[in-house]
Amino acid sequence: MNPEPHPFARFIAVLGRGKSLTRALTLAEAEEAMAMILAGQARPEQIGAFLMLLRVKEETGEEIAGFVRAVRATLPEPAVRADLDWPSYAGKRRRPPWFLLAALTLADAGWRVAMHGLEGHTVGRLYAREAIVRLGLPIAARFDDAARLLEARNFVYLPLEAFSPRLAELFALRAILGLRSPVHTLARQVNPFAARASIQSVFHPGYLKIHRDAALALGEPRMAVFRGESGEAERRPNKPCETLTVEDGAAGEMRWPALLEDPRATPDDNLDLSRLPALWRGETHDEYATAAIVGTLAIALATLGVERDPAAAEARAAALWRTRDRARLAAAA
Repeated sequence: MNPEPHPFARFIAVLGRGKSLTRALTLAEAEEAMAMILAGQARPEQIGAFLMLLRVKEETGEEIAGFVRAVRATLPEPAVRADLDWPSYAGKRRRPPWFLLAALTLADAGWRVAMHGLEGHTVGRLYAREAIVRLGLPIAARFDDAARLLEARNFVYLPLEAFSPRLAELFALRAILGLRSPVHTLARQVNPFAARASIQSVFHPGYLKIHRDAALALGEPRMAVFRGESGEAERRPNKPCETLTVEDGAAGEMRWPALLEDPRATPDDNLDLSRLPALWRGETHDEYATAAIVGTLAIALATLGVERDPAAAEARAAALWRTRDRARLAAAA
């Protein structure tokens, strides 16, 4: 008896032929494989093998680009386009998510910021969704809800399960497989609101180039990726920050100097979310938090193409932070 191999088996064969014969998937192969997974045409054991073989080999930018194309094919055309795509999937281990105040400062100044993420996949982390609720801001339940909120408020948070339930299920496999998978890289690149720019972050430096290569393969006009606090797009102001970029479709790099003179970060395990609205309203002062917000905001402005010089971007970011509408979060006490 020689049964016909399952149609998805050929992708596993490409990845699992051993050191000398294994190769990366082409963009077209990656797109077809992910399309089959999303459509329920791959068996559970095949999906597990596929993701872990990719994990061992390490995904390429072209593979991620193919996966992204498959996910985007399942999404509706956005009724409203964002200016900046801001994925938030890592969660914070220490310090509140100051990056949220950077995103809200951009929204306050007129740019449309679309944030998307997923919570609960890693124990002991504080995720953006919980903080956004604490700030009194709505969470979009559906794609069309998100478009309305983005148009009305210039900021929206759309959970992954609201626009790609299948991708959220694949995320949950981490608890079963015991390791992160390329799904974590993929989700950050989806850009569901077709923003003209995207701000990305990683924890492991090796993934910087993967994200940029994926953006280049997808033809994204502008993006920046850097190693952020806990893997979130939040600049660590006490250290220099190296960013890999895509500007007008071309690869580039930017180096941002440290914003604080003391290179040692003050330990801060206080994740009390009341610190966010208090700082926004000017009721408290936190030098590290302010520098993190301004520094993150500066990278966002450079990514948008507003200011290309780091010093000019930081000056513009500081001005936007000083002139923010402090009453915007008044109801989130």
